[in-house]
Amino acid sequence: MNRLPPLNAVKVFEVAARMGSFVLAASELGVSSAAVSQQVRHLEEFLGRKLFVRAGNRITLTDAGHAIYPQTSRALNDIAAMTTRILEGDLHSRRLVVSVPFSLAESWLAPKLSELLEFHPQLSIDIRVEDDPVDLVRHDIDLRVSYGDYHYPGLEVIPLVHDEVIPMCTPEFWDVHGNQEFDLAQVQQNLFIHTHWGINYASHPTWHDWFSQASISHYPDPKLGRRSGLSSLSISLARLGLGIALGQKLMARSDLESGRLITLSSVSLRLGHPYCAFVPTAKTGRADIKRMLALLRK
Repeated sequence: MNRLPPLNAVKVFEVAARMGSFVLAASELGVSSAAVSQQVRHLEEFLGRKLFVRAGNRITLTDAGHAIYPQTSRALNDIAAMTTRILEGDLHSRRLVVSVPFSLAESWLAPKLSELLEFHPQLSIDIRVEDDPVDLVRHDIDLRVSYGDYHYPGLEVIPLVHDEVIPMCTPEFWDVHGNQEFDLAQVQQNLFIHTHWGINYASHPTWHDWFSQASISHYPDPKLGRRSGLSSLSISLARLGLGIALGQKLMARSDLESGRLITLSSVSLRLGHPYCAFVPTAKTGRADIKRMLALLRK
């Protein structure tokens, strides 16, 4: 048999690399941070390479650490998937576990699931709504949808769609507050809905970005308008006739197709990153996951 490293140390290394912290790794593993450090040091001695650069409580992967992390993560994912299949007892009985951010769950994922059930009517589906990062292996998640392709370096990544934002509101709202020229510069500033994406994001477009793209020097002041903490909520506010949202086409598709919402310009802006799916390597061949990925790309 090929020579194997100490497997417990490998597991500890994977968790520490994924969490970016010995303290957080210790919390997940239920041990002390000193025990995590000891296991990492054990693996480093075995490999003859430093795997982390330590600066106080912060750790970053060395070049050697970056080299082994993806394969280490994939190997542990494969073992976990195999264990799950064996423990379930019936290898032909499937439950599809999909993890998704809150903003995508109802407006985008739910309609896709109805299409999936047309092909797999007996399929059991478990939808989990949660923020990044998510431990797919520990919680037996088959597929995670996330914004950007950088959250889960050890998993198979499948780009899905690169969404755009565009001004939208209800026809009735525009009849009252709009104009025949569809000139947004003439709209009162307090009627714009501003999405506050949160401190973790810097790549999402704003109304200022859109007006610049449209070559309009007038910018609505965020302090004077409505403010929302979710893109999906901004679209809901627009649907209720509360203002003009810079809404994501992906989330507003059914509202735009039905005429509940209308777009006010042909100028749109792409989000900073695409939405991507992350799947443990051992599960990429499953028919239900392949079908789900195909539907999510539509």
